Amino acid sequence: MVATATLLPGFADPVFDAQSSFRAAVDALARPSTVQQIGCTLTPPKGLSAASAALMLTLCDYDTPVYLSAALAQGAVPGWLGFHAGAKVTSDKSTSAFAFFDKSSPLPAFSQFSQGTQDYPDRSTTIVLEVASLEGGARLSLSGPGIKGANEISSVGLPATFLDQWRANRALFPRGIDLILTCGNRLIGLPRTVTIKALEV
Repeated sequence: MVATATLLPGFADPVFDAQSSFRAAVDALARPSTVQQIGCTLTPPKGLSAASAALMLTLCDYDTPVYLSAALAQGAVPGWLGFHAGAKVTSDKSTSAFAFFDKSSPLPAFSQFSQGTQDYPDRSTTIVLEVASLEGGARLSLSGPGIKGANEISSVGLPATFLDQWRANRALFPRGIDLILTCGNRLIGLPRTVTIKALEV
């Protein structure tokens, strides 16, 4: 018997909603630090924000191994994801195409995920991390492709080791992970091309 939570609705209009969500993800990564919004309405399983759920249904399919944080893996998310997208969950971070973390779960070292290769840097893991807020935290300066001069983000909920991890990740270019921060129905993209520094208080 299929669990009730698995049958929670996905996209109301699968084609249009997936297209608009994909566009939000692309814009977020092409214009780092800008806040993008998911416009569709859906009822995600417990632990997933609307933005994380929309990205999950948009980006994941039977050909993309998905790693989930322990809290998400133990809940209704694996069944919901499989039912709506045909994607399978893996416990191996290093082979995952995408990894999703709820805001209460610690984020492992980026080095545990696939970094891609020099010939195929696109085979790295994209991490989707839900945070408590996209504003109100420590101020960080972003510079690089897609940013005119420098912009700021101030997300609440990034790990204490984030800047050290990001410097090491940036040094791997063209290899390295890409990161998407989500909160509610909004998201911010942090591609591996971006340089991130702490701003003086």
